[in-house]
Amino acid sequence: MSMKIRLYVYTGTGNSLWVARQLATELKKATIGFMPCPQKAFKVQADVVGIIFPVHIWGLPSRVIQFVNHLKGKPGTYFFAAAVNAGQPAATLPQLQRLMASRKLALSLGYSVGLPSNYIPWGGPGPMDKQQKLFKQAREKVKAIAGSVLRGERKRVDRGPLWQNIFFSLLYRMSFRQVRNMDKKFRADEKCNNCGICSQVCPAANIEMTNGKPAWLHRCEQCFTCLQWCPQEAIQYGEKTVKYQRYHHPEVILKDMLEQARANR
Repeated sequence: MSMKIRLYVYTGTGNSLWVARQLATELKKATIGFMPCPQKAFKVQADVVGIIFPVHIWGLPSRVIQFVNHLKGKPGTYFFAAAVNAGQPAATLPQLQRLMASRKLALSLGYSVGLPSNYIPWGGPGPMDKQQKLFKQAREKVKAIAGSVLRGERKRVDRGPLWQNIFFSLLYRMSFRQVRNMDKKFRADEKCNNCGICSQVCPAANIEMTNGKPAWLHRCEQCFTCLQWCPQEAIQYGEKTVKYQRYHHPEVILKDMLEQARANR
């Protein structure tokens, strides 16, 4: 009897979805589902469960916390995770491991996967040659992750240096409660043509169209899906993003993001 593998993914600009797809290819018969926001116990029947997500402010996104807080596996379920980031996962994976342990779930493997940055307030994704290098490195990392999963390995999860873990974890704790209201800095400029794509792709259903313009509802997850997928590049965050290059993974398309949004509504 073959092993059943299920991957749950949360993505803002496609990096994590791409990683999940690469993993599914390497793991052969693995299936992918978008990470839900359950309000009650969410039981998975798979033998192996992968949790793939972006690092937000050097920690777990609220979406991942809610998912894990309602997650139940069958006895013996093997859990692993991939934390997608632009350079430093800090203590995100130990945080996930502790959270899962509080739910009596064991995280056997936790890996950091580096990809181009999609946190546009700090700039664009970088030059194309650097992006291509990151894609190549990520493919190799995914192959290694898949091999470890198929062998049933249990290892110490990836983490940053101790001083960074302490410092960045402090920033995360200070910022986490404010994330919902960080959408106050979003705005649509004169390029907005009222297409409504920002509202349609938002995985948190945080945007409604008011008089043809987007209005943010203060339940933001800081994924920047709205800004990065706007076809007119009309959505800005603060005053600097107008000059920065937009980014979403080149192998992920708008239809994928719309599917994620629909799966959570």
